[in-house]
Amino acid sequence: MGCGRVGASLASNLEASGHSVAVIDQDGDAFRRLPSDFSGRRITGIGFDRDALSQAGIEEAYAFAAVSSGDNSNIISARVARETFGVERVVARIYDSRRAQAFQRLGITTVATVRWTTDQFLRRLLPKGISVDFEDSSGAVSIASLDYNPRWVGRAVSHFETYAQCRVAFISRLGTGFVPTADTQIQDGDILNVAVATAGLSAVRRTAMRTGSEVTS
Repeated sequence: MGCGRVGASLASNLEASGHSVAVIDQDGDAFRRLPSDFSGRRITGIGFDRDALSQAGIEEAYAFAAVSSGDNSNIISARVARETFGVERVVARIYDSRRAQAFQRLGITTVATVRWTTDQFLRRLLPKGISVDFEDSSGAVSIASLDYNPRWVGRAVSHFETYAQCRVAFISRLGTGFVPTADTQIQDGDILNVAVATAGLSAVRRTAMRTGSEVTS
């Protein structure tokens, strides 16, 4: 739901991955953002209107994304998709981070645009921190990209995990992501993306800024 730049890009990428996609937008002109070869359904209507959702095939939908420019529309349509039509995988884009936290507790996965953008800017302006990129619907587990003391370079991922009390889900190296093994050595410039209990984010950040020798001493 929503055919702005994010919605059009999302629809295009999903179709390119082999999925059948339907796009709903109340402005028919918005569909011009879709690629010329987009073969999915285009539904002109309000994203939380049941008739519009039915035309889009909501009854058979595997997932639903609400990415319009309005928080209220996104939340209402996400709740209708989940609670009325039983779609299990529902994600809503939310600009107000306080609302995002509230709806996470309702079981609706949210992407808090302002918070995410702020985190990305801060990470680039002021390194030596931790940037949360994803929280599960309960808020208990986070995926975060992590800065670390350069003295961790050359040490094994398993060593870092032991002392930081987290799991390195993947490493971004020279613009390419990969899943490390226990023996993978951290290289200069690596971005560590860790899975960690949200309550332990601060402790992980502090430990990452130490060295292995400091932790063991």
